[in-house]
Amino acid sequence: MAVTVSLVVLFGALLLVMLRSRSLSAGTAFVAVMFGFFLASTGAAEPIRNMTAALASVIPSL
Repeated sequence: MAVTVSLVVLFGALLLVMLRSRSLSAGTAFVAVMFGFFLASTGAAEPIRNMTAALASVIPSL
């Protein structure tokens, strides 16, 4: 778990730097996928899943 959280922070920071520098390439896509992969295995996955489900249920009523 501790290694996963540190990888989430590492990939998140790297993704932020790449997006802020407008460096959109295959490398950025790889970093984004790895960030999502490691984020899904942390404790933040369930609240993110719940928030996404709540947003999906609100959209049809707009």
